[in-house]
Amino acid sequence: MTAPSARRTAATVLALALSFAVPGCGAGIGGDDSSSGLKRGDGSASPRAASPRPASPGSASPSPSSSAPDSKATPKGGVSEPGDVDQKSADEVGKGALTAMWTYDTAVDSSPRDAGVRAADAGWLTGSYARQLRRHSPRSAPGAQWEEWSQHRAYTTVELAKTEDAAKPDDTGTVAWRQWTLTATPHGRDGWKQKPTTAVAYVHLVRSATDKPWRVSEVTVR
Repeated sequence: MTAPSARRTAATVLALALSFAVPGCGAGIGGDDSSSGLKRGDGSASPRAASPRPASPGSASPSPSSSAPDSKATPKGGVSEPGDVDQKSADEVGKGALTAMWTYDTAVDSSPRDAGVRAADAGWLTGSYARQLRRHSPRSAPGAQWEEWSQHRAYTTVELAKTEDAAKPDDTGTVAWRQWTLTATPHGRDGWKQKPTTAVAYVHLVRSATDKPWRVSEVTVR
């Protein structure tokens, strides 16, 4: 799978403002963030683009002064946890992580960032990637789109379609790459509904050994 050649920013369209990936490289599992998963079997660098910064559904990102995310809160419809899926399946772990990261609920979330923290706390991500999401401090308010969603107490539903290309590297025992087309649809509790938005998500998964669970070490969208 070829890595994305460019990224779109929050100033473009809503679909690409749905990214929770943060700047930085993928990482290994737990305390050994330099462990397996960053190289192909031949020693060359894995195909990877710089991850987009977190962005809200508007033209700006959440304010660092906004209320702290409640990662324990349950969004409308709920989200699964790693224990709910086969953690030896890169497909299942990747899908679960993406669903959690893009499930927003303005009734419990102060900004889109909260879903990323919720996914990190649930255990879908490597230790390094989870820390990056938790400590990210956006520079401004969520923006007009998030405000509109909040007025309708909106939440999102997420659909994923696997759309990998022929250039995707083969899996190894400790490294896997996946690609999904992600569609997020906001629904207001008052009956309001906005058109679905779509992005392509590239997911890098790693594990420390073949008998260990997969974890997401990086997400890149375009």
